[in-house]
Amino acid sequence: MPGPEPPPRGVVVVAHGGQEVSTEPVTATQIAVLRMVSFARAIRHALADGKFLVLQPQFTVRGWNGAAASPVGDLLTLLDGIRARHGAVPVTLVGHSMGGRAVLRAAGHPSVHAVAALAPWIPPGEPVAQLAGRRVLLAHGNRDRITSPRNTWAFAELVREVTPVTAVEVRAGEHTMLRRGRLWHALAAEFARASFGLGEDDPLAAAALRDTGAGRVTV
Repeated sequence: MPGPEPPPRGVVVVAHGGQEVSTEPVTATQIAVLRMVSFARAIRHALADGKFLVLQPQFTVRGWNGAAASPVGDLLTLLDGIRARHGAVPVTLVGHSMGGRAVLRAAGHPSVHAVAALAPWIPPGEPVAQLAGRRVLLAHGNRDRITSPRNTWAFAELVREVTPVTAVEVRAGEHTMLRRGRLWHALAAEFARASFGLGEDDPLAAAALRDTGAGRVTV
């Protein structure tokens, strides 16, 4: 009889966006969920040369909901489940918009070693201590009118006090990440590869991610 299946080399969790306040259940057909399908696909393709698991969970409800921070609880439950099933495998979190805020908050979980927030919703006052020791990517389009690039760059400066961070400004990028979509996908996929120590696949995205200086890279 075959032995137990070995654990994956690593896990990537792709988190979708949502709303500031809503207790409406999330469904698979909501635009925020559908938008991240192509990101999960791009990351799977980028990690096809190794044994990695890419998950695209759905949050329980659509909203952040103030102090409840609803999606954070969902992520922490998922991370506990990954650890219970696979052991201490490294996990990379990738989130968009509200999902970006959620993955940044959940990064303190002991399984998480890297976190990417794409066009994230980061209100002033967000904590950074939980990011210590993690690899961090913050990417925002300069034409985003839904979430604030300025807040993202201000947050990046705070994160640098606890860990190196790569900040990438996407020229002509807007909140949906549809414009210059291939670049957005490449940034997420290349970050996932780099977080697991794999070689470069997309030269432009890889070059942007190599810069962890005090400023930000524009691509």
